[in-house]
Amino acid sequence: MAFICMLCGFPTLKAQNKIDILNKKQQTLIAVAAFEAKGDINGLKTAISNALDDGTTVNEVKEALSHLYAYTGFPRSLNGLGALQATLEKRKAQGIKDTVGKDASPLPAGYDALVQGTAVQSELCGGKPFDYAFAPATDYYLKAHLFGDIFARDILTHAEREIVTISALASIQGVESQLKSHIGGAQNMGVSDAEIHAIPGVLATKVGDMEAYRAAKAIAEVYGEPFAEGQPIENMMFPKGEPNTAYAKYFIGNSYLAPL
Repeated sequence: MAFICMLCGFPTLKAQNKIDILNKKQQTLIAVAAFEAKGDINGLKTAISNALDDGTTVNEVKEALSHLYAYTGFPRSLNGLGALQATLEKRKAQGIKDTVGKDASPLPAGYDALVQGTAVQSELCGGKPFDYAFAPATDYYLKAHLFGDIFARDILTHAEREIVTISALASIQGVESQLKSHIGGAQNMGVSDAEIHAIPGVLATKVGDMEAYRAAKAIAEVYGEPFAEGQPIENMMFPKGEPNTAYAKYFIGNSYLAPL
């Protein structure tokens, strides 16, 4: 069932979550990841500029966008990197000198991506081995490439990578299972409970209410917390939803549909 939300101002999680629990870099990476996943290039360019203004380095933004190809696909990732490149050129023309930041440290001799990736994946899953027997090739790609090659790059910490991943997945419809899995992974990678609970507030403030809603709902389910039901109205969050085109003729002005 879908409810139509006529937006004349509705409560969000902005007041419920104290976003300053997350540092500036964490907050800027959340916005960058979310806009990349949405494919909102204009929003992404603004988020990138804000990130650079707040002290996030060029290489940290680049790493976040590169990391996300494993979760949002090459098209979104490459478009994101293109947005970063265009933003840097524009800022350079304006006389802004951005901090490039450190590059990834070289890997040790004899580095085995499969062995290391298996260990990292097991840590993310709470110490339990994970084998995707249904698709052995995909299981190898996950272990050796994603968790072995990508996670080995120390430009971002494992905790920061999970914050980036959660923010991106919260911005995609229909990936609730993966979103909840990475909320658990964030816990295992050292992201505090308070930091995890602050993510929806950042999304609500910097990105959008639907993204914040998805994150808040998934977090509540992972932590076994009540969500919406039984809460005072000022603590509830209703998503904006998608533009209502099929039934627009029955309404004056703009209306939206949000499944609840």
